[in-house]
Amino acid sequence: MVLTDREIQVAIQDGQIMIDPVPDLAAYSSTSLDLTLSKSLRIWKTQPAKGIELTICPATDGYKFTDAANALSETKEMGEEGFVVDPQVFILGWTEESVELPIEARLAARVEGKSSLARLGIGIHITAPTIHAGFKGPIQLEICNHGPFKVRLTPGTPVCQLIFEQTLGTPQKGYKGQFYGQTKK
Repeated sequence: MVLTDREIQVAIQDGQIMIDPVPDLAAYSSTSLDLTLSKSLRIWKTQPAKGIELTICPATDGYKFTDAANALSETKEMGEEGFVVDPQVFILGWTEESVELPIEARLAARVEGKSSLARLGIGIHITAPTIHAGFKGPIQLEICNHGPFKVRLTPGTPVCQLIFEQTLGTPQKGYKGQFYGQTKK
């Protein structure tokens, strides 16, 4: 069951959904809540010198995404002028808002891109839309420009929307995956 704007507002009021900073009324649509882009971006370094190939193997024992990301990218803060995403470029971003879904609330969410950006070729998540019950932190966004034109993203832009769903029961355990409590770094 998908929550409507009224149910989302009640859930926030009752502490079943925690969002910091608390969104204003303009952020709600009939069945979703808009979140905005933070200043922090993770920019992937360009390919090494000619003739050198870089291959990442997530199946390798001891592989950790954070180790790969720290070695192959850098976190930058956007200024008011924003960041221009060139065609075929992939970056990571975060929501300005931090979200918490206590497992007792029996809620999960899906993060979806905004159609206003999608129509320019900007994808906001690739294959990871689920915000699990028990999640806590800002939401990391997988941003890619599939379009033919450069697109400037600026801090505070409504960049995605959360669609909240009630679970059929209370999970035995909340989300404790590698991105639990992630930060904008």
